[in-house]
Amino acid sequence: MIELVFVVCLSASPQNCEERSLLYSDMSPAACSMRAQPVLADWINSHPRWTIAGWKCQALRKDRSA
Repeated sequence: MIELVFVVCLSASPQNCEERSLLYSDMSPAACSMRAQPVLADWINSHPRWTIAGWKCQALRKDRSA
């Protein structure tokens, strides 16, 4: 399973940031990297109070599985 991990910060308060992630079971890390920017643009469009501070694609971390 691949995880798109991204950090979002409130536009009005940029020091307030949170880590978020989206999970993909049918995607390689390379495909995740290619699809990340449009996915994150869609996320921002539906969450206009936030900005993206950074992102990465990685294998699902063990502390995330449940």
